[in-house]
This record gives sequence, structure tokens and C-alpha cells, in this order.
Amino acid sequence: MPPDAISLTSLKRALVIKLRHHGDVLLASPVFSVLKARAPQLEIDALVYADTAPMLSLHPAICEVHTIDRTWKKQGLLAQATAEAKLFSALRQRRYGLIIHLTEHPRGAWLSRLLRPRYAVAQKLSGKGDFWRGSFTHLYGQPLNARRHTVERNLDALRRVGIQPEAAEKRLTLMPGPAAKARADALLAQYGLTAGNFIHIHPTSRWLFKCWTAAKVAALLDALSSMGLKTVLTAAPDAKEKEMLASVLAAVGNETRRGLIDLGGQLTLKELAAISGRAQMFVGVDSAPMHIAAAMGTPTVALFGPSGELEWGPWGVSSRVIASANHPCRPCGIDGCGGGKLSECLTSLQVEQVLIAVRELLEVS
Repeated sequence: MPPDAISLTSLKRALVIKLRHHGDVLLASPVFSVLKARAPQLEIDALVYADTAPMLSLHPAICEVHTIDRTWKKQGLLAQATAEAKLFSALRQRRYGLIIHLTEHPRGAWLSRLLRPRYAVAQKLSGKGDFWRGSFTHLYGQPLNARRHTVERNLDALRRVGIQPEAAEKRLTLMPGPAAKARADALLAQYGLTAGNFIHIHPTSRWLFKCWTAAKVAALLDALSSMGLKTVLTAAPDAKEKEMLASVLAAVGNETRRGLIDLGGQLTLKELAAISGRAQMFVGVDSAPMHIAAAMGTPTVALFGPSGELEWGPWGVSSRVIASANHPCRPCGIDGCGGGKLSECLTSLQVEQVLIAVRELLEVS
């Protein structure tokens, strides 16, 4: 227990700030669960980017989800200032006693100063200077080059102030909601599928350097079809992801294509979660849908290349990680080898490696 541990009993409201991408936000969901378990009286709010809000909305431990729209900057100075003022007013009215800032975004420091909570927690970061250090009452450190899962790194903010999470509290939480579940059930019924009798494949990522090749995805689909396994294919509505999905569909065999359910670009994030939660297994790359599958408790096969599986692997679920043992340079985090958008450590992975992992999970599921 740190000497400056805080007492939650006298606090009424807390704000957790996570201004990152979808997967990052979802991996922060245990922070809310742990806080609520320790202080049931606490009203806990979140501040995230608007497009990532579905990752936390309906979370049973969260009272309000406040959002920042990234398009505000494109709407002109007056519109942006008006939106920012409205957000700040809403936050100030909540009178937070605790702020937990989980990224290096400078907004967290400004809000800690302007909202004046009793306690404010953030990561100790070199190069941030006195303004950053003076904005928070508690700073938590990270060991240099420590390869710890992002969930644990988020929870370090709580450990710093004396809150030690239990193993059961570290689960990811994602609530699709009744409407998303109903649409998922309707879509599956339309194709004659039921929960537990199909594999969910999401081969794409917003980051192209995290993607396997379309040809190998197609070969995997052909192999799964020959095993008598039904597959549901998904992708985001992004043009590049849809283009990759089209390449996959063009490369599969006729028999595979007839039995393949293509839902690419047709699902909201909540609906994607509902579909994944009904799947027998998920297969994909390091992406938000992979984390969504893990949050839904779906056994997961994840292909990793330049990103690190120790930091970003499937959390809290039966899983197999496929990664190259022949590339000592990984994980490098680079946007493809030489910045060329293709990562050899990922594209060199073989279809049979994925099939072995699928068979192993089928045996234990």
C-alpha cells in the first residue's frame, strides 16, 4: 500500500479519461469495474472520443460517457469553441473528486487543473515537464521496456493509489445491448445460422501493416469450408478494408463462396460484438474486433506481426497467438517493413499454422 493511498469512501464522482482508438478504450474497461467494486457509491464517468463511445456505453459501472468529436476541428473555430465549452460545462457540473488519466494526451493535464479534483492520477512521463507533473496528485511509473499487457498497464493507475485489482475484476466488459443482439440474431437466422455453429473471421484492420494477405485469408476460408465449418466474414465500412475484403472474396473457391456469409461493412460496433459473441470462434489480426471477441468471451485465434502480443494479445479468453519466430526484429511497431505497409513477419505466417490453432481451440471449446 503506497503511503499516499487515497480513500474512496468520501468521493462521490470520478472521471476516467481514455483518448485513444477503439481497442485501447475497450482495454480500459476493467478500470471502471474495479473502481465500482471498491466504491459502490461512486458515480464513474468516462471521457473518450465520440467514435469509440460504443466500447464503453452500457457498461454497468459507468454513469455517463462524455465524448469529444474529432471533427470539431473541421467545423471552424466558433463551432469548435462552442462544443468545447459545452463539454467543459458538463464536466464541471459533475464536480469530480477523482480524475484518472490513462494516456499522455495534454487534455488530461488541463482538465485536472481546471476541474480541480481532490485527486488526479496519470502516468509519469519523461519529457512532459513541470506542467504535467504539477497537474496531478499521483503519478504512476512504468518499467522501461516492460512488456506487460495494456490491461495491466491501465490498472497500474489504480494500484498507484492503493487499489489492488482482483483477478476476476480484470475482465473486459462490452455490452452490445438489446437492439444489437436482436439484429445479430435476425442476420444469423436469415442465413440459417445459430449461436455456436460458425466461425467469425475479421481479416482487416484500419492499419494495413497489421493485415495478413488476402490470398492467405482466402486459402484459410477454403480450408475451413473443406472441414465443414461455416464462416461469417466481417470488415469495417472503411474503403480500404472493403477493398481487401473484395480481394478475399474474389480469391476463394466457388464452394466456399456459396457457404460464406459476408457481413462486411454492414454492422455497427455493437452489432459486431453481438455477432462475435455468438460465434464458436474468432479468427483475425491485432485489431479492435479481436479485442471485442475477447470481451465477448469468444475463443480467439490472433495473428500478430509488428505489434506485440504480450501487450495487445487476446485478454481473459481461451486463445492462440500466431506469430513469427523467424523475425527477431518483431515487435517493431513500424508501419510495415521499411514503412512499406507490408510486414514480412506477418505475411510470412502460413495457413497451416492458423489451422492448427483453430483445431486446438475446437478441441477444447
